[in-house]
Amino acid sequence: MGKFELHFKPFGDSALLIEWPKEISEIILEDIRSLLLKLERLNVEGVDDINSVYSSMLITYDKTILFKNDLIKFIKKIYKEDYSDELANRKTWNIPVCYDFGLDLETVLNEKKLNREDFISLHSAPYYTVYGIGFLPGFLYLGGLSDQLAIPRKEIPRISVFKGAVAIGGNQTGIYPQDSPGGWHIIGKTPISLFDSHKEDPTFIKPGDKIKFYSVSKSRFELFEIEVDAAVFDINNTVHDSSN
Repeated sequence: MGKFELHFKPFGDSALLIEWPKEISEIILEDIRSLLLKLERLNVEGVDDINSVYSSMLITYDKTILFKNDLIKFIKKIYKEDYSDELANRKTWNIPVCYDFGLDLETVLNEKKLNREDFISLHSAPYYTVYGIGFLPGFLYLGGLSDQLAIPRKEIPRISVFKGAVAIGGNQTGIYPQDSPGGWHIIGKTPISLFDSHKEDPTFIKPGDKIKFYSVSKSRFELFEIEVDAAVFDINNTVHDSSN
């Protein structure tokens, strides 16, 4: 059953923004996931796309089929219904990171007054929560970064950040799913591909899932990269590599 007072705002002429209290909270995340599962289960005619990040959800719809006020009334109704037993279906993903590719790692180490080993330990220790996906397809918004690693975004963004770059910006860490501009500090790289437009489900990691990073050497990274390219890499077969 819905726990919060939701706020509804038009977003253009064919989208509806739903807002929860503006805070990063797993309770709010689970409430958003509950509503999302209800909408997906009901397969509402006229709803084109649903996306959520942190404490908001954006629903785009076909205005020739759905009227905004009718959609709001419908959402308020189903929000009160309880399908919470479905929320247990979330996964933990083990993501290898080679910190040798950290173009900004030395800068971060100097800024935070940390040595490399302590930094890697702090970055790879948490189970990060996926709070949403955007600004690029497959870009994960992760909560759980240690306060000791938080650092302001770069004053001058890079024109190009390589695919797979693991980076820190503010109090968040994330992975660039494709080559793109970016203003976060690059501290490593993963061989995992987070977005594949040729697959039926292009993004296999979902909001509510957990991410656990683990450090690998450059040689292990290169082996994993070959396995990923050959589509034989098993993301669930975690191999820890202490040589890095």
